[in-house]
Amino acid sequence: MSMPALRLLGSDRAERCRWDAFVQQAADATFFHRSGWQTVIEEAFGHRTWFYYVEQDGEIRAILPIAEMRSRLFGHGLVSLPFCVYGGVAGSCRASRRILVEAAQSLACRIGARHLELRHCAHTAESAGWAQKDLYYTFRKQISADNDANFAAIPRKQRAVLRKSFTCGLQSRVEDDTQAFFAAYSASVHHLGTPVLSPRYFQLLKKEFGGDCEIRVISQQRKTMSAVLSFYFRDEVLPYYGGGIAAARGCGANDFMYWTLMQAAVERGCAVFDFGRSKAGTGAFDFKKNWGFSASPLPYAWWLNGQAEVPDLNPLNPRYQLAIRAWRRMPLSLANVIGPHIARNLG
Repeated sequence: MSMPALRLLGSDRAERCRWDAFVQQAADATFFHRSGWQTVIEEAFGHRTWFYYVEQDGEIRAILPIAEMRSRLFGHGLVSLPFCVYGGVAGSCRASRRILVEAAQSLACRIGARHLELRHCAHTAESAGWAQKDLYYTFRKQISADNDANFAAIPRKQRAVLRKSFTCGLQSRVEDDTQAFFAAYSASVHHLGTPVLSPRYFQLLKKEFGGDCEIRVISQQRKTMSAVLSFYFRDEVLPYYGGGIAAARGCGANDFMYWTLMQAAVERGCAVFDFGRSKAGTGAFDFKKNWGFSASPLPYAWWLNGQAEVPDLNPLNPRYQLAIRAWRRMPLSLANVIGPHIARNLG
């Protein structure tokens, strides 16, 4: 038996297919471990990436995708993986996992990164003793192949909101173009006081992941009310970026959107609805609980390389409140021009 060897993913198509085949079968791998994220992150944001893997006897044993985040405002670190809710090491071979984490730590020291963040879904031995912060929660739930059963599983008050939305003449459609989605999404994040990601980022997601990246648009009398960009992975659906215009709330367009997505996921054979990551104390956190989803803490871990504490880019941080209020007052058209230059460093 040969010794485990550390490799860097290159541009060779066959090599990338091997990587993605590993992701598809590894129990702890996620959609965010797919090789396409390297292309998206580099081309959309210009961040450097290192997609490490360990190979032994011609087989991939474990992987670790990493990207560098460097900003005067927000610091210098390595993240697995920015713009993704999950990441970290994937693979069951303990020796290979240890090699990958040590390689990431060495890389941080070599380039002067002040921290290394691994966005694991579960506690791991490799990051035992690292700094952690109780901030993010994920919402995942098994769904039935029976839509009536899924509807009955939604709490009574939320079912009432949905029933009202059914009477508002809303229509749901799937699009390949990102334009209508971006209009609804950018309006929503502007209302929250958050810089918007670039339109090119969403175009690259659609291009790179094809049919596993779905754009669903909800309209009323041909007017776009809300939209969601979702990922499909194995038997899961992950509504990832969503939002709506101000009028969407009055007709329950966002609720209608997630219900029709759940129905579509059932038709596609999905068994898990992953409502994604939210911060405790936010409206998104409460919205997901209202749908009957339980919150599970995400055990992100930070290895601090000369940095005193875990980075705090949380918009609930009081130091950002003045900037958030100012951003909300900015015209949407201007926010959509300036926002991507800031958001690229907020992964």
